[in-house]
Amino acid sequence: MKVKQHTIKKQVTISGVGLHTGIEANMTFLPANPNHGYKFQRMDLEGQPVIDADVDNVVDVSRGTTLEQSGARVFTVEHVLAALVGMEIDNVLIQLSGPEPPILDGSSIQFIEILEDAGLEEQNALRRFFEVPESIHYKDSAREVEMAALPLDDFRVTVMVDYNSPVLGSQHASITDISQFRHEIASCRTFCFLHELEMLYNNNLIKGGDLNNAIVVVDRVVEEAELSSLAKMFNKQKVEVQKEGILNNVELRYKNEPARHKLLDVIGDLALVGRPLKAQILAARPGHAANVAFAKKIKRAMEKSGPMNIPYYDPKLPPVLDINQISNILPHRYPFQLLDKIIYLDDKLVAGVKNVTINEPFFMGHFPNNPVMPGVLQVEAMAQTGGILVLSTVEDPENYWTYFLSIENCKFRKMVLPGDTLIFKCELLNPIRRGIAKMKGEAFVGNALVCEAIMTASIVRKDT
Repeated sequence: MKVKQHTIKKQVTISGVGLHTGIEANMTFLPANPNHGYKFQRMDLEGQPVIDADVDNVVDVSRGTTLEQSGARVFTVEHVLAALVGMEIDNVLIQLSGPEPPILDGSSIQFIEILEDAGLEEQNALRRFFEVPESIHYKDSAREVEMAALPLDDFRVTVMVDYNSPVLGSQHASITDISQFRHEIASCRTFCFLHELEMLYNNNLIKGGDLNNAIVVVDRVVEEAELSSLAKMFNKQKVEVQKEGILNNVELRYKNEPARHKLLDVIGDLALVGRPLKAQILAARPGHAANVAFAKKIKRAMEKSGPMNIPYYDPKLPPVLDINQISNILPHRYPFQLLDKIIYLDDKLVAGVKNVTINEPFFMGHFPNNPVMPGVLQVEAMAQTGGILVLSTVEDPENYWTYFLSIENCKFRKMVLPGDTLIFKCELLNPIRRGIAKMKGEAFVGNALVCEAIMTASIVRKDT
């Protein structure tokens, strides 16, 4: 699994009709900043509203997953989201000229191909995995659906389907690594049973359905008159049933293609929790309603794990900048080098880490019998974190100094003690102008805010 966040290198566009609305739409994927996540934008509506790919925005799960925010909807998002998860892309804006992504061939493979054409770009931010801390279960006894997320330092998915059908029977599909998605799952198409077609059609669904973008499973004897009616429905001269029970001689790409597509749907719907998962996902007879209900349970567990505004730090993951790289940018040295790692960096925000130990030189004289990290040094460490941010805006940072101009609204909220891990976050309040940077700095230990201040600094070239 990728450790750092990724976006795409360039924007790309794909076009086609939506499965249920039947409306032609252009869909454009655009690069996005770290921590942006997945967002849809309806370019055809007034104000071009943005819809977050968030499970709490799901408003309909009839034959697909529909999102709504600020009165704007986007239909059937699961195949697109599955492609993004499968490629381990974290941040992208998806602009649509209509209400629904193109159905294309009913799978995710063409989304994968267009995203591969765009190329992936690594970003200066660690992926914020949600590692399921304990088993999370969902059950719908009426539909005989069961789903579970079990603790695992990886992402694996197993799906079982059983439709009591002589054609499909019981099927299983699984992946043990997300890298398998592209070749094992992405090309598996959506499907439905013949007896569902008229119901879907009469309920104004599958307006964009075609025998080229969906598998129709025939599990009963069909009269010639019904085949003629289906041919008219799909604007075909003739519709036939092959021996395997698939309408119009469509060949399955895998014997268990329906189960593999259900796995694709599970991955796409679980993307709506908002963070990449580390878990073993088990799903028996899943559908969109169950997937979304299960995703909500996972999101509620995720929210209990800590506030999202605190920079995510996993000591097992490599930093964005290590101590040697920091030393190449900042002039500070022992005993005044107060920053150990940079774990996030973009054009507006930086996050850094300092491990506080009893061996810090200042503990010799600062309350030696009651060691407490001096507040002024907390601010200095926070300022050094901000220095990385402002110096990242110049081409040759080693040729510049950063000097404090002011500190405002400084507050110390909790003591910092040996053994604590300080997480610093500095965010620009305004664009840097004439070498002046103003930023808000915050320091956290665990989920607790321990220090905050508004800091202004000046960038000065060393030879001036």
